[in-house]
Amino acid sequence: MKIQEILQQSIDLDAADIFLVAGIPVTYKCHGHQQRTGEMLLPDSIRVLVDEIYEISRRERTNLEKGIDDDFSFAISNLGRFRVNIFRQRGSLAAVIRVIRFGLPDPAALGIPESVLSLAETKKGLVLITGAAGTGKSTTLACILDRINKNRDGHIITMEDPIEYIHRHDKSIVTQREISIDTPGYLESLRSALRESPDVILLGEMRDYDTISAAITAAETGVLLFSTLHTSSVSNTINRILDVYPSNQQQQVKIQLAQILKGVVCQQLVPTVDGGQTAVFEIMKTNMAIQNMIREDKLHQLESAMQAAAAEGMCTMDQSLLKLYREGKITKDTALVSCVHYENMVKRLSL
Repeated sequence: MKIQEILQQSIDLDAADIFLVAGIPVTYKCHGHQQRTGEMLLPDSIRVLVDEIYEISRRERTNLEKGIDDDFSFAISNLGRFRVNIFRQRGSLAAVIRVIRFGLPDPAALGIPESVLSLAETKKGLVLITGAAGTGKSTTLACILDRINKNRDGHIITMEDPIEYIHRHDKSIVTQREISIDTPGYLESLRSALRESPDVILLGEMRDYDTISAAITAAETGVLLFSTLHTSSVSNTINRILDVYPSNQQQQVKIQLAQILKGVVCQQLVPTVDGGQTAVFEIMKTNMAIQNMIREDKLHQLESAMQAAAAEGMCTMDQSLLKLYREGKITKDTALVSCVHYENMVKRLSL
């Protein structure tokens, strides 16, 4: 089977990912479950498929020839966009391909609530979308940026590794920069962006001290900056930022975050009763009470503050899970496996 046929089949199956690994057939991840088709792949057949990927994407094999994992995206007309990571395992090549359909996602179909999408109305500061890899952070950000693009004049700059969703110019000008192709790295791109009259910046990921520090500085200049972290809750997100700083700087960073942090959305994907998947959200929007909690290092009180501020569009992860269970969309077991406070969830489910 040629790579073009595999990519076409991924679209037909509505797959999220494709795995090309020696020792198993071509494997598609569909709605959280693996589906294997065809004959077992051998190292030589993987090599042929990888050669075809480089050929249709018109990419050089520079990284792979240096022994470095290669990560890039490419598009095929009338089919879709694909993000591929090529690496070595057990002495042979392997590849994992993320399937990205043309066009932007429909937030209603994905279950993204209005309280998340309304973050597009934020004018300045820092907004973070967090969660484990593969939980839909890029999709959520694409929906928020699309709303900004349709409703606001301005310049949106994205820095992505690699570019996934393509945004066309609408009311805003949208410039999208791919790391290692259009710019050497996140830090260099972010510093350059501040000289490019930005109104909204998407920083694909805050990976280390340098990018976190630069992101905070950028948000203080008055732009609206979106970024991601691999954290599972609002309090973990703030602690993750603080932990990259030396202890003698953390109090100053708390003051900065209290001022610039406008929202944190934590998300995970959970299985639904119909065999699909749905996103679950923990949503925090900064108000005066939350600003004081961040400034005074009372992060343990954030969850209670979110529970009490439902009218402002806030909710905890457990509240979202409980709502999905009561709507009949997920099972009791799913709610218990995915919750933060197990014993409390048991009590609430039994009511």
